[in-house]
Amino acid sequence: MMDALIAGKLHARPEQRTGANGKPFATARLRAAAGDGEGELLFVNCIAFDPASMAALLALDVGDALAVAGSITPKVWTDRDGNTHPALDMVVAQVLTAYHVERKRRAAQQADDGDA
Repeated sequence: MMDALIAGKLHARPEQRTGANGKPFATARLRAAAGDGEGELLFVNCIAFDPASMAALLALDVGDALAVAGSITPKVWTDRDGNTHPALDMVVAQVLTAYHVERKRRAAQQADDGDA
């Protein structure tokens, strides 16, 4: 496995599920630009077990932008016409959204204002 940071948009609404061991997890499917970013998309199948990562994914909806970090495994899938395409499976360790960035900026600004 490899570690990666991938940015893209949600392709489908994240779902919460329960494993055979009774523990919850969340799944999501992300679309990211592949190669030079001119048209070709790479699908990233995400699974999160960490409560904070699960909550961050489940708060999002189709089309929302995000970045995910975690371990990836390269895969290949075949479309209806028999063409193969690359894909990735990711075990998500962290999720970053525009909301998280805004919140961190506000906290940094407040800290700077307190020092002045």
